[in-house]
Amino acid sequence: MSGIALVRKPGPRLADGLVTHLERTPVDPVLALAQHAAYVAALEDNGWRAVHLEAADELPDAPFVEDTLVVAGRRAVLTRPGAPERRPEVDSTARAVQDLGLDVRRIEAPGTLDGGDVLQVGQTVYVGRSARSNDEGIAQLAAALPDRTVVPVELRGVLHLKSAVTALPDGTLIGDPAFVDLPGLLVPPEEAGSHVVPLGGTRLLMAASAPRTAALLEARGLSPVKVDISEFEKLEGCVTCLSVLIM
Repeated sequence: MSGIALVRKPGPRLADGLVTHLERTPVDPVLALAQHAAYVAALEDNGWRAVHLEAADELPDAPFVEDTLVVAGRRAVLTRPGAPERRPEVDSTARAVQDLGLDVRRIEAPGTLDGGDVLQVGQTVYVGRSARSNDEGIAQLAAALPDRTVVPVELRGVLHLKSAVTALPDGTLIGDPAFVDLPGLLVPPEEAGSHVVPLGGTRLLMAASAPRTAALLEARGLSPVKVDISEFEKLEGCVTCLSVLIM
């Protein structure tokens, strides 16, 4: 595997990040920084070159870089996050993708789109219709990706589509049917088991908080790479949120 992983270190205001469906609990920014470093190391150990976005210490949610960008092949779609306070995060992402030579498009008002609502499985792009991503944003994404099939998905009780479901390397969807109606879901034994990032081959990144799911996936011939992201999970973050992988 030879690709790029866009990431951003958490800043000292991480604990002020937005929380929608969880009760706020204390976040240790020092521990979060160490966990983020281990997350980045796991990506690099599995063949992904980390590219760090500019620091944005004044923006608490900035390490959740996934929400600012959707990459499909060589096309990059800069999002317009549904939470207005997160929109300044997109500027530094824009500079990074331009430096990478990608074909850049942008979601414009009144559209809103968070990258965490976008799940790509082959040529199909599932997009969560959520409090953060509206119909106009979904329509603009479809227009920006004319070679893909964009499928809107209704959500229940979760922040983003990828809070509820992701995909294994073979395209199998893994997720919680309590939050989303999609056929053929592999249901994990832990909620955190719904979140995986394929790294190439049989390898996939997942949270250390889902050990039973890791065992289930190992039994299916997969190779989970487990990382502790407990401080980000307190802010409704998961392994998908903290990077954007670009081939």
